[in-house]
Amino acid sequence: MVGDVLSQAEVESLLSAMESGAANKGGPDLLGVGPPDLAPLARPRDKVTPYDFKRPERVGKEQMRALQTLHEGFSRNFGVALSGLLRSIVEVKLTSVDQLTYSEFIFSLENPTCFNLLRAEPLEGNLILDINPSILFPIIDRLLGGGRDPGPIARRPLTEIELRLVARITNLFLEQLKRAWENVIDLTLSIERVESNPQLVQIVPPNEVVVLVSFELTLGDIRGMMNFCIPFNSIERIGAKLSSNSWITYGRRSATAESRQSIGRNIQGALVELVAELAQTRINTGDLVSLRIGDIITTEKDVREPLMVKVEGIAKFRAHPGAFKGHKAIQIAQTLGMQPSPTTKISNK
Repeated sequence: MVGDVLSQAEVESLLSAMESGAANKGGPDLLGVGPPDLAPLARPRDKVTPYDFKRPERVGKEQMRALQTLHEGFSRNFGVALSGLLRSIVEVKLTSVDQLTYSEFIFSLENPTCFNLLRAEPLEGNLILDINPSILFPIIDRLLGGGRDPGPIARRPLTEIELRLVARITNLFLEQLKRAWENVIDLTLSIERVESNPQLVQIVPPNEVVVLVSFELTLGDIRGMMNFCIPFNSIERIGAKLSSNSWITYGRRSATAESRQSIGRNIQGALVELVAELAQTRINTGDLVSLRIGDIITTEKDVREPLMVKVEGIAKFRAHPGAFKGHKAIQIAQTLGMQPSPTTKISNK
């Protein structure tokens, strides 16, 4: 009947019948109507993808992959540079590249922390570099000559002296970041100010999308996080450059005639070492130390057998010894790996 209301069990049973095809085979008539009336409802349901309006994905997947590739190379270079600064092995590992809202990023940070506000011209707005105190204070202790055991981690704002030491780390970060981004855009990076309470700094609206690049730093047995925050409005204009794969493509191209000629012209005047090996033999140490001028060393090499000629330690030719215009010389008889070539004379001047 029209006025009847279906129960939840009847609705689930009806949906199961539609999916399994039981409705078309004369299954139970829950509505009091025949199977032909259910045919229009038995269409495949579209896949529903949830969309969170609080966390809109404004940065494309291709751009996110480009940012991940870019900062993977940056993490390796920054780890090497930081290891040289601290005279100790520091491992820097890229852990994630995510997009979230600015408020979510701010409330995920510790307080106090080392919150660096960066300027990256010609990008609009500011970028943020946050260094967790759990790894920052051991690094400062290392810069001041401390040992492997840094002691308990302090939970306080940085002093003026500590800020000057941290500036050496952040300047190293900016130097490596500039090199990592130079194939995308030439950045002029600087530090505007350093804050200890991240909740007092609002560079974009709380619901604005940011890209969070997280690194894990390992110094001995100590681990800590370093976060690099890029607001979407800063990279919105260069999205096309990030989407282009040309700057991260390292495919090997085949050599052309022009490239071969160019390389040949560049190395034509290079000096190489050419050594003609007369023979090889073995003698004991006693005979070696007793050798005098005029002594003869016998070998098993036939005098008529050609000599081995090596170029930079690699066997390249076979040649016959002789003299040319008053100088000792060798006459090339064969190029190794090829058929015997026309004789060429090389004199030792």
